Amino acid sequence: MAKVIKLRKGLDINLKGKAVATVSALAGAAEYALVPDTFPGLKPKVVVKEGDAVKAGDALFVDKQHPEVKFVSPVSGTVSLVERGDRRKLLSVRVQSDGKGEARVFDTKGDVKALLLESGLFGFLRQRPYDVVANPEDKPKAIFVSAFNSMPLSQDFEVALKGNEEAFQAGIDALSKLAKVYLGVSVKQSASALKSAQHCEVNLFEGPAPAGNVGVQINHISPINKGEVVWTLGAEEVIFVGRLMLTGRVNLTRTIALAGSEVKAPQYYTTLVGTPISAIVAGRLNESDDQRIINGNVMTGFKTTADDFLAAHATEVNVIPEGAHADEFLGWIMPRLNTFSAYRSYFSWLLGKKKEYTLDARVKGGERHIIMSGEYDRVFPMDIYAGFLVKAIITGDIDRQEALGIYEVAPEDFAIAEFVDSSKLELQRIVREGLDTLRKENA
Repeated sequence: MAKVIKLRKGLDINLKGKAVATVSALAGAAEYALVPDTFPGLKPKVVVKEGDAVKAGDALFVDKQHPEVKFVSPVSGTVSLVERGDRRKLLSVRVQSDGKGEARVFDTKGDVKALLLESGLFGFLRQRPYDVVANPEDKPKAIFVSAFNSMPLSQDFEVALKGNEEAFQAGIDALSKLAKVYLGVSVKQSASALKSAQHCEVNLFEGPAPAGNVGVQINHISPINKGEVVWTLGAEEVIFVGRLMLTGRVNLTRTIALAGSEVKAPQYYTTLVGTPISAIVAGRLNESDDQRIINGNVMTGFKTTADDFLAAHATEVNVIPEGAHADEFLGWIMPRLNTFSAYRSYFSWLLGKKKEYTLDARVKGGERHIIMSGEYDRVFPMDIYAGFLVKAIITGDIDRQEALGIYEVAPEDFAIAEFVDSSKLELQRIVREGLDTLRKENA
């Protein structure tokens, strides 16, 4: 029987606009794009030029440090733009779809790692420490997969799993040939493909967000010591691997949740990695000029526009009010029933946990000194002193960062702490910069 791990620390935020379990297929877009910035730690080198014909599964760019790690086109067509920014930084590689869906065929009978590298799916693997694209030269002690996301407005993986059970198990089977696989499942999930998955160790988790974060699961199952490496892979990306093993073709079709209080009818859509955001949100949002579109989850994604493209690891697109036109009488001292507070500052806590809230993107205050009140630790379910770690990153004390467990964390692990932070610090940005600095120092 799977072990049940109960987490006490954390915070569930019940936001209005959850996606209902209805799945529709989005019409094919004219153009798709792969964005290097959505693969952390990558130094891209373009291997195509504008006008080249490509199939799904053909490489668009590779990692300069490890050229065997490829990043491939989600569709067949013609390379329409190699977009560059300041200092010729690669912003995206765009492919004009021909609508034929032609895909490169791979031999699935050889070495699994070689197959993942050649097909471009290895690029979806991330490693701890540093939370960057995995290094193929490393030997990980384990591969961790979290089958649920506990953040507000997140994708319900069981919706994406339906009809893909065989591919999911095939993906687990393939990963198990690289290292031991740990699968994290919520006690609320019932799919037999999860709880009875083969060739992996299934662990059940119970508790508030961020219980679904793979970093939290690593910390409670097999913590990372200095010198050790673990790999992580998104649950739906396991399905990508399984499809490759079953068909010999790369299929980057995702089931994303379009959710948030600014969405007319929140639901799920099947589409490809790199789909234009405009194709996802067009005609599906409320009439308003005060909206924030988030590429990914409302807590961990990034602000985007309709001109951008679906990020490589994004399993949802969330749309909430920007809050630029908000004008509240008496400000924060006004007693409220419709505003969420983690500290019972408003009377809304009397209405119970089932009440849904409409929150906007305002910070509601300015950045200030860190108050060492333990507020991070109340919502941080890892055996790490989060407040002290953040201070060590800000001051650049590398020895203290290592002692406090920076090798185990990723920016997303601090999302809930950032939400409750009375100092209004961008904790996820701070942690990302700390990890990047540490990686350079240890290179």
